[in-house]
Amino acid sequence: MTEIVIVAHNIRSTHNVGSIFRSSDGFGVSKIIFSGYTPYPTLENDTRLPHFADKLTRQIHKTALGAETEIPFEYVEEPPIAKLKKAGYSLVGLEQDVRSVMLPDYRPPEKVALILGNEIHGVSPEIMDQCDTLIEIPMKGTKESFNVSVATGVALYAITANSSR
Repeated sequence: MTEIVIVAHNIRSTHNVGSIFRSSDGFGVSKIIFSGYTPYPTLENDTRLPHFADKLTRQIHKTALGAETEIPFEYVEEPPIAKLKKAGYSLVGLEQDVRSVMLPDYRPPEKVALILGNEIHGVSPEIMDQCDTLIEIPMKGTKESFNVSVATGVALYAITANSSR
């Protein structure tokens, strides 16, 4: 079974963060790493103003419904690309790109760090260039992409389903 860590970089919405927690719990993600301006629940020794951290935690809880207390998480300013690679993770960006592998064709290795990007701009080109693989969800409708939290759930389902083959 593939070990999965999520890196959520520059996600704007607390609702998306809460939903990512829920999907992560459902698919057995081992850890979520928040970076950039992504909101995150209160941490031990949190340096943010208490009323601000508490407000974000309450908003995240609305969609996480307790999953935020089940999945280990941390916050770092920049995605820890080198650290994850050194720990043996394959960096997998969830993004539409000419280099992307279609999700049904992707076969995950033993350790995956799934990189998520901003709701509007996606994973930045600088981070995509550091990924080992980019994966893309095939689209059938008229919209260009899925919401980041929905895309995360779809990707997690495929990664966990394909890791047991």
